[in-house]
Amino acid sequence: MNLSGLRHIYFLGIGGIGMSALARYFLGRGVRVSGYDKTETDLTAQLVKEGMQIHYHDAPDQLPPDIDLVILTPAIPKDLQEWKRLMEKKIPIYKRAEVLGMISKDHTCLCVAGTHGKTTTTTLLTHILKCSGVNVTAFLGGIAGNYGSNFISGNSEIVVMEADEYDRSFLQLSRNGIIVTSSDPDHLDIYGTAENMLLAYSDFINGVEKNGIVVLRSGLPLTLNANVQGYADQIYYSDQSNYRAENIRVENGLFVFDYVGEKISMTGLEFTMPGRHNVENATAAITLALSFGATEKGVRLALKDFKGIRRRFEFVLRSEKSVLIDDYAHHPAELKAAIGAARELFPTKRITGLFQPHLFSRTRDFMEGFAESLSMLDELILLDIYPARELPMEGVSSSALLEQIKTPKRELLSKEDAIKELVNRKPEVLLILGAGDIDLLVEPIRKGLEG
Repeated sequence: MNLSGLRHIYFLGIGGIGMSALARYFLGRGVRVSGYDKTETDLTAQLVKEGMQIHYHDAPDQLPPDIDLVILTPAIPKDLQEWKRLMEKKIPIYKRAEVLGMISKDHTCLCVAGTHGKTTTTTLLTHILKCSGVNVTAFLGGIAGNYGSNFISGNSEIVVMEADEYDRSFLQLSRNGIIVTSSDPDHLDIYGTAENMLLAYSDFINGVEKNGIVVLRSGLPLTLNANVQGYADQIYYSDQSNYRAENIRVENGLFVFDYVGEKISMTGLEFTMPGRHNVENATAAITLALSFGATEKGVRLALKDFKGIRRRFEFVLRSEKSVLIDDYAHHPAELKAAIGAARELFPTKRITGLFQPHLFSRTRDFMEGFAESLSMLDELILLDIYPARELPMEGVSSSALLEQIKTPKRELLSKEDAIKELVNRKPEVLLILGAGDIDLLVEPIRKGLEG
């Protein structure tokens, strides 16, 4: 489909982080944008301020009459009445990933994938290029602190896209440069097995364009096919590779490290994001950015100036009495990284976690991993599972998870009781963790801790 000449695009699920970035892209091109979402949020309120029309009830009779194109998210339920009415009208309907794929084919597209680390790496890659004078366009999976948005407009031929493995979406994208940060099993409700997910990742990297670059974290079970190796570069990064971070330390509240590459090295890079996992993410971003116009000056400025992403180890409160960190972590490996980073920054303080599991299927598939990661905490308050698109599953519950966690001080509470307990307890360091609606608890807890 030709995306030029469109006058009005309707989004089903416009409030999603990926959908809203796409909506902002089209709005910036002068297209009228409207849509539906089931819940009003701060993000949808901002979209309305920017000029989009949004409603929050499944109301087919409210559909505008002049829609040229419909874009939907895979999370939309198939029984949505608006979806049925739009199909009856025979208006072209595409998934978000399909439209991103159309956009990517007209650009030099840099894609960042991974079951965790991709949002930080995508945003940092974008910021490094911007600080180096490469005016890229970017579609991000989070709200970037430096730009206040998940969509960044640019005028160069380069576009940076966060490549989502959910629903095999990332296979739709044209790929001139690739980063894969991780390939731990996830989304088994889609893939069925970890092996099937790895096959999709292999298809993703082997779809790189001629003269493209693939940057992989060392140890991932992914390799370019022999014929692809003939026309694309494959680079590995980690502490044991030719592209790596060395001499990692904490100085004045910043992580400091040396970047070592085959053609360029940089010493004393100051980075605002905590945790060695984020230093690895930075190593990947630097490596790919240097092949697409980044400079050492731009790298240094970007790392020291990086304001992070909303809900990615975001400091909501930081005082002598209380530290409150909000993090989107919803996979065992992400929890381990967030808790480990807090331990490294605050080695003498007790670390308390408030965690909301996301999806019954994910909790079932990674019960042992969740228990192991959450056992790293000194204290834990667990919430009920956020179901999202799923129905309850027999034997899968937060109570079952709680039984496997070894942290002595742990309990299962409602959201209301959790707020009261934490405000009363006033923990030294509190991590709010999860991908459901737990973010709605951040502000009342912050106010209570400050009061």
